[in-house]
Amino acid sequence: MLPPRSLPLSILSLLLVVAEAGLCVAETPQLHGGFRGCAVRDFSFMAQKPGCRNLRIDTEACWGRCHTWEKPLPEPPYVQRHHRVCSYGRTRYLMVRLPGCQPHVSPLYPYPLALQCHCTVCSTQDTECETF
Repeated sequence: MLPPRSLPLSILSLLLVVAEAGLCVAETPQLHGGFRGCAVRDFSFMAQKPGCRNLRIDTEACWGRCHTWEKPLPEPPYVQRHHRVCSYGRTRYLMVRLPGCQPHVSPLYPYPLALQCHCTVCSTQDTECETF
């Protein structure tokens, strides 16, 4: 019987990364009845402004799960990333008056209403993005 051939450590590492990446994709659970995409849905939040009382606002916001992936590369940058998030495609801004504002504080409070949502690269201009 011949002894097993050993592969260089760099090739073994790359194979392990590729195998783990495949497992991540294969084990990704389908959430919410298999829905994957981006859609408008009802959303409630508490509008807060210093000098005014809080007000609960019901609006529509973007919600969903977008297809993302990472692929290992054998040379720098070593990973090719494709991260998209569910974000606003079209919005309309509405205005409400907050109750109990102090005389020097404007009671006007603007907030967005989602009209259309889509999966896109995260833009810090209108979305809070996590660092990848």
